Amino acid sequence: MFIEFQGDNLRGYEITRLSCIASAKANRKTEAGAVDEFVFAGDDDTFRIFPGISQDTRWLHEDGSVSNILLRRTSSRPEPCGRPLADTPLTNYQVFWETFAEQYPFFALRQVNWLAVDKKFRPQVTLETKPEDLFRILSEMIDPLHDAHTFINAKSIRKGFHGFRPATDPMQKGNAARITEIIETKYGRGGWRDFCNGQLRFGLLRSPQGATLSDSERDGRADVIGYLRIHSFSRYSKDREFVNQLDALETALDDIFKDSTKLTGLVIDVRINSGGSDVFGISIASRLATQEYLAYEKVMRNDIRDPDHRTPPQPVIVHVTQRPGFRGPVVLLTSAHSVSAAETFTMAVLDRHPQVIRVGANTQDVFSDVLGRRLPNGWTFGLPNEIYLTKDGKAFDGTGVPPDIEVPIFPAEDLANGRDSALDKALEILAHKTH
Repeated sequence: MFIEFQGDNLRGYEITRLSCIASAKANRKTEAGAVDEFVFAGDDDTFRIFPGISQDTRWLHEDGSVSNILLRRTSSRPEPCGRPLADTPLTNYQVFWETFAEQYPFFALRQVNWLAVDKKFRPQVTLETKPEDLFRILSEMIDPLHDAHTFINAKSIRKGFHGFRPATDPMQKGNAARITEIIETKYGRGGWRDFCNGQLRFGLLRSPQGATLSDSERDGRADVIGYLRIHSFSRYSKDREFVNQLDALETALDDIFKDSTKLTGLVIDVRINSGGSDVFGISIASRLATQEYLAYEKVMRNDIRDPDHRTPPQPVIVHVTQRPGFRGPVVLLTSAHSVSAAETFTMAVLDRHPQVIRVGANTQDVFSDVLGRRLPNGWTFGLPNEIYLTKDGKAFDGTGVPPDIEVPIFPAEDLANGRDSALDKALEILAHKTH
């Protein structure tokens, strides 16, 4: 991308070898930021510019991201910015294909030959191609990726496409109401409260039924198990300003964990979670941390010719906070419907001590921030261009983060019988850890 500063104005352009399309616009805020930091606010985003690794570089941070983008000074605009770009079916196709060719890091992982895709679909696009047909072509090109971080929004014809890995379990979002009923009526002890614009829900769980504990283990101590369900890592406040959403989360966590010394265990449920900001996941992980540790590292594809060329890793650290939290035993419930930030949150607790036990099924398998792009006709689309790595250099793209203990996620018999097998297992684990 190309970022242009003129006075108090910031203007962003999305670049490929053949295109230069205007995107972000923001104006410098009058209030002071941190030392040597300039803050630019747009309609939807806030950008922070601060010194880079040399006089000719700057770091750009977008509120809501856990990482930064390195900007390098250039003496002139990129060559594509100096020529007009026609809005034709073929031009739109070319910008779309070229963007994936230059940015997408997972063609080999997804077993898709992008040159073969071009050979198949480019002949189908002509000057007479209708928008509906172009939308179908673009959707069919990326559908085999089965990547939940790919999308197309063709607002002018009211059509949309969103990639997704076929779920490996029968639980669907359509069962959310039934799942809530099962958890809260069979397992809940009451005290349910909603936080963060309804995106967090907290309550207490009953002790497990039929847990195999000895008399010595049952020493008369009553288990108090907390249950935190996280629906998403976004929309935490009706105010769209990110800093206010983060403040809403921190205030909620203060309330949720204010009496955490009474808890003997905690279940965190992200089995139906649509994702959002990684920053929120790191904030929640910090409330569980007993020591500072690496959540993950991020690398980004940064060579348009070489899909295996990466930026230096940027570490993301979980810090210990002095605000209320819970440092005891934790079980995390995951599924194929744990998407994006729910998955990076899962990575962010992998090295927490004591260990967070993961129960359920593999997460969806998409981690990167979504790189949003535009076509000449005004349609928008998105794709990933980053890889998240553990401290050992392992990535979970293509598989998702696996559980420690695999349990079916709301199969038909569980829904019919009012049972949650994964929650049963979580309670069994916590019963043994607290006795």
